[in-house]
Amino acid sequence: MDPKLVKAFEIRCKVGKPIFIGQDGKAGRRQLIAITGGEVIGFALPFNGTVLDGGVDSQVVRPDGRAELSARYGVKLDDGRSFYIQNDGIRTVEPEHVKTVLSGGIAPADSYYCVTKPEFEIFDETLRVLRDRLFITYATRLPDLVIIEFYMVEAGK
Repeated sequence: MDPKLVKAFEIRCKVGKPIFIGQDGKAGRRQLIAITGGEVIGFALPFNGTVLDGGVDSQVVRPDGRAELSARYGVKLDDGRSFYIQNDGIRTVEPEHVKTVLSGGIAPADSYYCVTKPEFEIFDETLRVLRDRLFITYATRLPDLVIIEFYMVEAGK
């Protein structure tokens, strides 16, 4: 049985400009990015909703341009159910864009590789699929928006 990826849902997060914390040549650039809202669009998982204001993406952009990401935010579905996401992963960028990301800029969307592994905290048992399946995401970074595609790993038959 070969596993397969099924696009479960997509989140379009509105984000603020990076808040610079500090930077050196050894550790890289530490920054925080506010998550200011957004929308949830269902695919295989049939729900829609909004991303709650108040989340944050904490990042360290290493001197080679590789970023370690840790985003945390809440979701409220249209039917009133809610869940919390902790989304950790990496983002790399092509060598010609390293200076841009180290200065807090945004590189062209097609120059990024951004994959994360989300963990969900649920408050309604009807959302247990979020807890009982493994998900990975692929994200596309735009200047004021991050499009996150959530893929559910399913057992093949």
